Order: sequence, then C-alpha cells, then structure tokens
Amino acid sequence: MSSETSSAAAIGDVEGVSLYDVDHPAPVIEPPRKRTSKTSKASRGNFEMYAWLFMRLSGVVLVVLVIGHLLIQLVLDGGVSKIGFAFVAGRWASPFWQAWDLIMLWLAMLHGGNGLRTVINDYAERDNTRFWLKMLLYTATVFTVLLGTLVIFTFDPNIR
Repeated sequence: MSSETSSAAAIGDVEGVSLYDVDHPAPVIEPPRKRTSKTSKASRGNFEMYAWLFMRLSGVVLVVLVIGHLLIQLVLDGGVSKIGFAFVAGRWASPFWQAWDLIMLWLAMLHGGNGLRTVINDYAERDNTRFWLKMLLYTATVFTVLLGTLVIFTFDPNIR
C-alpha cells in the first residue's frame, strides 16, 4: 500500500472504519448563495472585508473595556452593593467615564449588530425576509445607540 493510499484511507476513519475513500468522496458543501449575473455590483465591494476586520478589532477593544469596567466597578470600587444612583451620578460627572461608557455602548451595539447581520445573511433564505430582518436589526441598533448616547450626555444627577 503506497503512502497516498494509506493517507487517503485514513481520512475519516472512525474505529478502523473508513467513511470516505476514492469511491466515496466527502460531500461538497455549497455556499448559501452563489454570485450570479443578477448579483448587484454594489455587493461585490470590500464591505464584508471591512466588516470582518471591524469585528476582530472591536472585539479586542471591547474585551479591554468590559474587563476594565468589571474590575473597576466590582473589585476596586467595592462591588455591586455600592452601585446606585449616586454612584452613577458621580461617575458620569467625569468626561472620562462618559467617554468610556459611550465607547463601550457604541462598540457593543455595532459589534453585535454586525454579527446578527451576518447571521441573517447566512440563514434567511428569501430576499424579502432577509430585508425585513435587517431593517428590524438596523432600527433596533440605531434606536439603542441614540437612546444610550442621549442618556449618557443628558444625565442629570439633580432629577426629582
């Protein structure tokens, strides 16, 4: 038996039984949607590459922001029992903490929205369904980002 034959026979072996061989190759997995002549030229750009890159970079920044937030809030500042209205009012009196929370909010929402957009593109088979799911996602993302930004910048510690 040659080395090519032995390595081909070893692919997919489970307890000595070969699942795939030359006569029974592994199945080919088709992409969810192939590009056709009807595929718009707008979808042939680099947006997906930039979205992929954003996911990696925002993920790294979010890990730093969230772990830093948890360490500062829970370990250095005395734990959950200390967090209340006055604690938040004191924190958001500083532009540093406003910026920290704003960056964390924006990155988390855009990161999550981009991830859900990818899931919708992968699993929604009909164009109409995909369109409405993405519109719902975009609306929820924009609403949450705008409302969170408004709360961070208009927070009034003297509210009654």
